[in-house]
Amino acid sequence: MGNTVLYGATGGELFCAGAAGERFCVRNSGAVAVVEGAGDHPCEYMTSGTVAILGPYGLNLGAGMTGGEVFVYDPEERMERHLNAQLVLAQRLDSAEAERLRQLLSRHVRLTGSERAEAMLVDWDATLGRFWRVAPRAEVARIESAAEGTVAGKAAS
Repeated sequence: MGNTVLYGATGGELFCAGAAGERFCVRNSGAVAVVEGAGDHPCEYMTSGTVAILGPYGLNLGAGMTGGEVFVYDPEERMERHLNAQLVLAQRLDSAEAERLRQLLSRHVRLTGSERAEAMLVDWDATLGRFWRVAPRAEVARIESAAEGTVAGKAAS
């Protein structure tokens, strides 16, 4: 695909068995997208939605991102160099996130016939260890605080 695909998207879904150009899903505020690669500046200023990038991705991932989530396949361990960490964190997936991603990949295979996604699902355990979930720092802190409150609440019982 070309540049600026899903720029300002407010909803809908995109499943692409191919790569996107630069500025994929910039200002996404609700779309769900799966793509097999993306150029520089993916998911800039994203406020909502879910994106999965299953292949190579460019620099400045998540710059200005204040909402939503991006699942990034990173077998070459580029995350540290490519992430704009000013507002976001990249973390490995928990079990609920892994299940959401698995379901997205399954839909991607059904809708596109993607051989890449199919291979990922066949070797899911190995694949999962190569994915990151990128989300806004504020959201990650809120989730961790809630989890700590739940643990503290159980300890007090």
